[in-house]
Amino acid sequence: MSLVKVDGVLVRLWDDVSVHADDEVGEGVSADLAVFLRNVDDDRRVKIVPSVCGGCDGRVFFVLVDDVEGGAERVCAGCGGRAFIADSEEFWEDADPGEAGCPCGSEEFEAAAAFSLAGDGSVRWVTVGLRCIKDGFCGVYADWKIDYGPTDHLLTMV
Repeated sequence: MSLVKVDGVLVRLWDDVSVHADDEVGEGVSADLAVFLRNVDDDRRVKIVPSVCGGCDGRVFFVLVDDVEGGAERVCAGCGGRAFIADSEEFWEDADPGEAGCPCGSEEFEAAAAFSLAGDGSVRWVTVGLRCIKDGFCGVYADWKIDYGPTDHLLTMV
């Protein structure tokens, strides 16, 4: 077991989980969502970025996901502002999205994206993690491969 500081909180990680010293966790990502995303990602270093509404700085969302093709759109629970996560908008017309829901029945989430990075820092994979506001359940609701470059712009589209 090891301890890692996430958002100012020491979090326990089991030894079978690969953690890179250069993983980055954005400010405001809850510790349990950050650890969950790190645990489901591959052994590459990751950058975990929180979703924050550009209109009101809200951090609670309803989320539409296409878990077959990969892609997600979030809708702010506070102001209704909409935004796509990463490059989802490019493929959304062909997507068949559904509303994300927690096993408890709630549809309001904290959202974050884990970007799996190649050695050169380019994004290779996007994993959308959601944490239920009602009961704290964490899950991966969509993920997809990135096979083009450059990819720096994706890191700001959460």
